[in-house]
Amino acid sequence: MQSTRRRLFYLAAGAAALVAVPPMARAQNYPARPVRLIVGFTPGGAADISARLIGQWLSERLGQQFVIENRPGAGTNIATEAVVRAAPDGYTLLLVSVANTVNGSLYDRLAFNFIQDVAPVAGLIRGPLVMEVNPALPARTVPEFIAYARANPGKVNAASAGNGTPSHMALEMFRMSTGLDIVHVPYRGAAPALTDLLAGQVELLFDNLPTSLEYIRAGKVRPLAVTTAQRATLLPELPALGEFVPGYEVSSWFGIGAPKGTPADIVALLNREIDAGLADRRLAARIAEMASVPLPMTPAAFGDLIAAETAKWAAVVKFSGAKAE
Repeated sequence: MQSTRRRLFYLAAGAAALVAVPPMARAQNYPARPVRLIVGFTPGGAADISARLIGQWLSERLGQQFVIENRPGAGTNIATEAVVRAAPDGYTLLLVSVANTVNGSLYDRLAFNFIQDVAPVAGLIRGPLVMEVNPALPARTVPEFIAYARANPGKVNAASAGNGTPSHMALEMFRMSTGLDIVHVPYRGAAPALTDLLAGQVELLFDNLPTSLEYIRAGKVRPLAVTTAQRATLLPELPALGEFVPGYEVSSWFGIGAPKGTPADIVALLNREIDAGLADRRLAARIAEMASVPLPMTPAAFGDLIAAETAKWAAVVKFSGAKAE
């Protein structure tokens, strides 16, 4: 009995010592083992490349491997749920994207509430989509396209990478902002959507700029505008869609999240190191090659971005009547 009491005493004392460890000491000891960065997309795309760029930077800065783990499926919900269910200790992170702000209104039932269950850590990058048409369409500017679509209701077919994807949401926001009758044609991914745009099976596509850039330069598709508030540095002559449709802004962006309850000092450390990476000239050059810009911000500011995007896309999903397939 005495030995049992002694053992319980030592356990209690050890637990008390752990609680007493100051936050700074805990942050200084982090990370003590590899960290998983879970990505809800397949390898090779912009999300995966962004994760690997920042993962390599953090590995070099913090002396532990940041391992990229691709868990595609269910519009990133599989990856998100894995992070939500993980221990909030800084060793499981999530690549956050626009999809996370759309899914709450696109899906009838989710096993989590993204805003409540995921702690914002840091922004990564922001880039434009490009509004592009098949060259056979008699419209060379956004005003000409609007006039053509208004004169031909229901006759313009617009491809997307699937329900709820950025390309679909960009289209629906355009429809909501202009009142145009454009037919949505969802595909299973961006590649087949672009293939049919090139072939003239559809007339319009909102696509990630890096994906379409070589076809734009070869004259195989005609760009009309980028969807960000500012013009893109890779195509500075191309106007922003908001120059013709007031208030229109759609970005493809990525950031880092963690399970709710992750210690604030670890979140602050990760935010500081990620922002340092975004300021690095080599990393910034790689981001520019993706037709994107760095998106440094505090955890609180990133949380504000997530909340604002969630509200924006809820209105667009309601307008479109879209539901997850």
